Amino acid sequence: MQQPADDATPQHRYTAELAGRIERRWQELWSERGTFNAPNPVGDLVGELPADKLFVQDMFPYPSGSGLHVGHPLGYIATDVFARYHRMHGHNVLHTLGYDAFGLPAEQYAVQTGTHPRTTTESNIENMKRQLRRLGLGHDERRSLATTDVDFYHWTQWIFLQIFNAWYDIDLKRARPIAELEAEFESGARTAPDGRSWTALDASERRTVIDSYRLVYRSDSMVNWCPGLGTVLANEEVTADGRSDRGNFPVFRKHLQQWMMRITAYSDRLVDDLEFLDWPDKVKAMQRNWIGRSHGAQVRFGVDPAVDDVAIEVFTTRPDTLFGATYVTLAPSTSWSTGWPRARTPTTSTPAGPAARPPRPRPSPPTAPPSPRRRTWSGRRTRRRPASSSASMR
Repeated sequence: MQQPADDATPQHRYTAELAGRIERRWQELWSERGTFNAPNPVGDLVGELPADKLFVQDMFPYPSGSGLHVGHPLGYIATDVFARYHRMHGHNVLHTLGYDAFGLPAEQYAVQTGTHPRTTTESNIENMKRQLRRLGLGHDERRSLATTDVDFYHWTQWIFLQIFNAWYDIDLKRARPIAELEAEFESGARTAPDGRSWTALDASERRTVIDSYRLVYRSDSMVNWCPGLGTVLANEEVTADGRSDRGNFPVFRKHLQQWMMRITAYSDRLVDDLEFLDWPDKVKAMQRNWIGRSHGAQVRFGVDPAVDDVAIEVFTTRPDTLFGATYVTLAPSTSWSTGWPRARTPTTSTPAGPAARPPRPRPSPPTAPPSPRRRTWSGRRTRRRPASSSASMR
């Protein structure tokens, strides 16, 4: 005979197992209905478009591990709440996620596991997608991508070429095709920096002049070189001990040819456009400090009167105070001109080694042990008093 249930025990207990079944059921239903899919005005993803649009973008995770960690949903849940709020208010919200698959994290993971990077990367991406679905985030999975997709980096390479073949016109305050700059030089509307005409320059000199205007250019600069990883590292990727954050390899400061972007040409626009962003004031202040716009003058100090091209360039916001300057300090990263003494090559395993103060020479040990002193006990103890001095500490 079945005993009656205790009145204190609920008939339907909401357990973790029940919550899991409910979540999976609704997540499958969202996927079948395309609840979070954002329609396009044209193309394969065309659909009914609400009047207001919103694009929500998270930082792409690195598929350099077998799965997500607790720090990933910390940010993803916040953006998911933000996207759902606007979607429920009738916005056409595009919220998707990609995977930053290139770079040191993926390479080092492949080295540690002894597997080809593409194999480990694609496997990790599939597992991360499964974990993201389990979190119930409102992503449009049709638009998911990885930076290793050919269809993706085809366009990043295309963008690089567009920037490379452009220059910044300070008069119009915008970028223009490099072909228009060449036409200005050929027509005589613009002269070379040294004052010579375009016809007086040979092909190599013309190429040097044109390259000095490009938005993307090569320059010899001081970088963090890691031989163990075979690449240049950002300052954030170098530990306080002068080693790589990935792999713990020694890192050295040295001059190398690097690709640069002339982003400083847009510093004024970057700062001014912050006013149109709906960001917290403290975030805008951080951006202004990072851009670091300042007004001043670039001053050249001659070093040797017999050599005109050897000079020290100094930027100052107060050129009127230069008459009272007594010396100029050069940064360790200063590029040395031809003929100047080269910096000493580091011979230690860390950058801190060459900068460390050399140890003081130790005195040589005596050839013979000193003879012990003989003292006679007088039966009294005396205390030495410090000698008085009239000199003041300065």
